[in-house]
Amino acid sequence: MTFTRRQALHAVAASTLAPLAATSALAQAWPSKPLRIVVGFPPGSTPDLAARAIAEPLGRLLGQNVVVDNKPGASGNIAANEVATASDHHTFGVMINNNLSIARLLNPQVPFDPATAFAPLTIVGTAPLVWVVGAAVAGNTPAEWLAALRNQGDKANFGSPGIGTVGHLGMELAMSRAGLKAVHVPFPGNPQVVNALIGGQIQTALLPPGVAMAQVRAGKLKAIGQTSAGRSGLVPELGTVKDGGGPALELEVYTALVGPASLPAAVRTRMAAAASEVIRSADARQRLFNAGWAAQGTASEVLARRMKDDTAALGAIVRERGILVGN
Repeated sequence: MTFTRRQALHAVAASTLAPLAATSALAQAWPSKPLRIVVGFPPGSTPDLAARAIAEPLGRLLGQNVVVDNKPGASGNIAANEVATASDHHTFGVMINNNLSIARLLNPQVPFDPATAFAPLTIVGTAPLVWVVGAAVAGNTPAEWLAALRNQGDKANFGSPGIGTVGHLGMELAMSRAGLKAVHVPFPGNPQVVNALIGGQIQTALLPPGVAMAQVRAGKLKAIGQTSAGRSGLVPELGTVKDGGGPALELEVYTALVGPASLPAAVRTRMAAAASEVIRSADARQRLFNAGWAAQGTASEVLARRMKDDTAALGAIVRERGILVGN
């Protein structure tokens, strides 16, 4: 059979348009069932609050219920692996810095590679960390607490929501720059860190504003500084750690929405656009602010770049202090 030039061009056009038509059909048909956002920390934790701030309006926009599913453990990596291996096109994750950057550097046995396992969608919110101490702990500034720490030998300790979290690495960085050491006590999540601080089991921690400030204002904890480069709108009453005579700390925790790397391009595009639209809405921005997050709603490329930058920056702290899961 011999094709005319016109027939050949029509055949090429049809073969080119067919995948586009299939992509369009997938985007229109999706979502076909309720969506699940997996969170690797307990209810009441700041990643959980971020996920719940966007779940309901995201569901309304997409026409399906969005369920937040808490799977705490292994500093969020149990949940992260569940997202990485999901194949139903309806499972997503709200994760923090370390799950998306240094998880495998901290533990070579982590079953996923953050650099290749996820489809970055959008940054939900960012926040500095608040340096807090127990109400009965000596010191009202970083300089005063560090001075007291020098007299404690190996008795000083600090808590975090897990090995390799920004709360852990930030305190390790502060101790390193001050030429001091303190024992790290990991917990399943920040609510447990707060309880241990109030109960006197640990002395200090770096906590997100949404967790720290309610306890500070209630007089149960003392805030001695915050870790942004300058004043933060989330905690305008607090100066920086450096302002309080402590080491220079420019750390920020973020929470981000991702899917598995296997997520079809059409679904990635639609979910990223919908989530960003919700995050930037006045209602969600206020909900996130109340939970201690500065709302973002970035493009996917911004999150991808942030993941790469964090891998380099946080990885440097991990290598310097020789931090490994189990150490």
